[in-house]
Amino acid sequence: MFGTIFGSLEQGIIYAILALGVYLSFRVLDFPDLTVDGSFVTGAAVTAMMITFGYNPFLATLLAIVAGFAAGCITGFLHTKGKINPLLSGILMMIALYSINLRIMGLTSETSVGRPNIPLLDAETVFTKFHDVWATLGIDSWLNSFLGKIGIQYLPSTWGTLILMLLVTYIVKKFADWFLRTEIGLALRATGDNQRMIRSFSANTDGYIVLGLGIANALVAFAGALISQYSMFADVGMGIGMIIVGLASVIIGEAIFGTKSIVRTTLAVISGAIIYRIILGLAFRLDILDTGDMKLITAVIVILALILPKIIESNREKRRKTKRHGERLLALQANVRGEEETHATTQSD
Repeated sequence: MFGTIFGSLEQGIIYAILALGVYLSFRVLDFPDLTVDGSFVTGAAVTAMMITFGYNPFLATLLAIVAGFAAGCITGFLHTKGKINPLLSGILMMIALYSINLRIMGLTSETSVGRPNIPLLDAETVFTKFHDVWATLGIDSWLNSFLGKIGIQYLPSTWGTLILMLLVTYIVKKFADWFLRTEIGLALRATGDNQRMIRSFSANTDGYIVLGLGIANALVAFAGALISQYSMFADVGMGIGMIIVGLASVIIGEAIFGTKSIVRTTLAVISGAIIYRIILGLAFRLDILDTGDMKLITAVIVILALILPKIIESNREKRRKTKRHGERLLALQANVRGEEETHATTQSD
């Protein structure tokens, strides 16, 4: 049980970066961007290709972010300059990225033709580099010894991946909180709320849409780069359904933690990604489910996340109405008693 939760926690924190990108496009910009399924693989493909060629994994990850930013900007240009429907522009870019990703991974083959996957076994990644430093601190043995004494079994071989991703995701969250409070960030939020209103202030909404989609897909590609190094491979099909994963994380987080402020909302999105991965991990422990049921489980989770808050709010509203009705009834009864007492007093006089 602990091993399942720990593994889900590691993956959930990585996918939280993806969820923040989806939040930026779907919630802030109100743009149904399906580029996510392609840009996620683009980040993984660029990183795996450069690591295979011997480049520094940090540089490879940085270029993956740039590639994701470029993909998002192209989607924005298709919509703003090409006047293509937002949904269709994302679909077109997603389809184009499928072939582009095959070509990127194909650069590692002798013929430079399309290649569906790149293994990274024994390759140096950001995680292996961090583990080399982390191992010298001796924290793993201390933590595992402490947890073993209190009866926890199936302890991880290293806590380095979890600590690294906590730090990275915290930095990304702080960047998102800061950016959405800047003048450009406020303009992005205003563009998503009401484009006509923000245009009346002579704001370049097309530019804000392109920039917002670029940043959103940069975060998605960043998550793809990290996942490829975490799982030690990149595959052209690993991005299928990533938009649903991101939306599920956003919906779950908002339903549980609310959206009263930017800081709270970004924290809710990150928490939603972690909760989503833990639910998946626990669901796969059931004998009746296997990995092929992941999409079905995801659909059920999203449906429940959408329906349950409405049911809960409906019940709360019913209780509030019942309470108000009872208070009015009591007040009316008190008024009637007061009038009867006043009438009785008048008659006795």
